[in-house]
Amino acid sequence: MKIAWRWLGLMALALFALQLYFVIRVAAMVVIAPQSTAFERSEAWRITREKSEFRWRQQWVDYPQISDHLKRAVIASEDDGFANHDGVDWDALEKAWAKNTQAEQRAQQRSNAKPPKIVGGSTITQQLAKNLFLSGERTMVRKGQEFVLTFLLERLLTKRRILEIYLNSVEWGEGVFGAEAAAQHYFRKPASRLNAFEAARLAVMLPRPKYFEKLPNSAYLSGRASVITGRMADAQLP
Repeated sequence: MKIAWRWLGLMALALFALQLYFVIRVAAMVVIAPQSTAFERSEAWRITREKSEFRWRQQWVDYPQISDHLKRAVIASEDDGFANHDGVDWDALEKAWAKNTQAEQRAQQRSNAKPPKIVGGSTITQQLAKNLFLSGERTMVRKGQEFVLTFLLERLLTKRRILEIYLNSVEWGEGVFGAEAAAQHYFRKPASRLNAFEAARLAVMLPRPKYFEKLPNSAYLSGRASVITGRMADAQLP
């Protein structure tokens, strides 16, 4: 019995140490830009193993050097309540859960059905928490840690800083990370000069950047970008 309690104590201590590590890392981001994210490191390792040539595009630019069009487009497309929620959009999560449950039920009723498409309800802050620190696995433990990290990001960083880090680290294609690299890669211009429609196209790519990188003339991409352009005026910047 004593051994069991000792193990429980050690596990609790390890968990506390891990959370303290995350607190220190997030607090440092108030003034220090993260050099890389967990997702970037995993992608760099994958590209190194799978590709004969390693190509990586990323350049940090400060918040004022990113077009307001892109900020508004990303908020309108990914998280329209970003400026007002506390890191988690519970209504969006509930709707995503309901859609995923229905999709799984339909897939089970069909023979030889494709795996159901999973709809996400994560906010920009949740996406950043996952990209910065976590793996892509779908488990309750990982989701719980994501909520804790989201809470830390929202409490220790401003909304403006969260958006700045997100836009500089999010994936926009194979080895293409951040707004500046995306603007140069797709439009041959700096992120500060993106117009509304260009910004909307980049925002629409975010859920599946590698897929849309191969389909630059996609009708869906253009059509959805037009919709997002119409919503951008209502997007509230932090």
